[in-house]
Amino acid sequence: MALSHNVIGMINFIATLLSIPIIGAGIWLTTVPDNSCVKILQWPVVIIGILILVVGIAGFVGGFWRIPWLLLFYLVVMLVLIILLGCMVVFIYMVTLKGAGHLAPSRSYLEYRLDDYSGWLRRRVQVSYKWDQIRACLSTTSMCPELNQSYHFAQDFFNARITPLQSGCCKPPTQCGFTFVNPTYWISPINTAADMDCLLWNNEQTQLCYGCDSCKAGLLANIKSEWRRVDLILLITLIALICVYLVGCCAFRNAKTEDLFRKYKQGYT
Repeated sequence: MALSHNVIGMINFIATLLSIPIIGAGIWLTTVPDNSCVKILQWPVVIIGILILVVGIAGFVGGFWRIPWLLLFYLVVMLVLIILLGCMVVFIYMVTLKGAGHLAPSRSYLEYRLDDYSGWLRRRVQVSYKWDQIRACLSTTSMCPELNQSYHFAQDFFNARITPLQSGCCKPPTQCGFTFVNPTYWISPINTAADMDCLLWNNEQTQLCYGCDSCKAGLLANIKSEWRRVDLILLITLIALICVYLVGCCAFRNAKTEDLFRKYKQGYT
């Protein structure tokens, strides 16, 4: 009996440890500039990680101190959390399924189009008041000034591997035909009618292309890449949690069987 409960406690302790990569993934999202400006996924991830931590501790205590109702609480609530985590993994995968960069003539970096991304993600940036907040946040980051420090000549910049966010927000679209002065200053547009973003470009360093659809698309491309990394962590953790949960259920059942056998043996004697 004691051995079974100790096993249950150790199994639940492992479930507690599995909350760490989930919480860590959510905290990491708060440290990257684009997700810290958007604030969509990080807190749900952190919250579900904390809930798994709390429930795992409850199961650990219930196992070692032989508290049946606490173990039952662990089994029920952890099942609900595993289902929620599974739904989150599937949701992240589905909303990041669409969207990719496009090659531009004589450029190493890619350019991005808003229509390529899922409708759910697009709605997060197309609402005016939401984008105004995101735009104000992005304009305070150092992502665009960093380009001016790194690339002084046009060909060096054209051969650069810049981030999707930098491609969309810090320069005008290539099809506009602007002439390079530095990565965030361009002159003499050849075809301002090629795209509405061509008219929205502004050499003012606080403006640039932060109002452009290309900036929104670059943001979603960055988010897609980062969310996919988080989704992989969540998927691996989910699989591990399911395995731990199933082993815990078997151990709990064995403990109950031992209880019944012990009571039967005592009654028989």
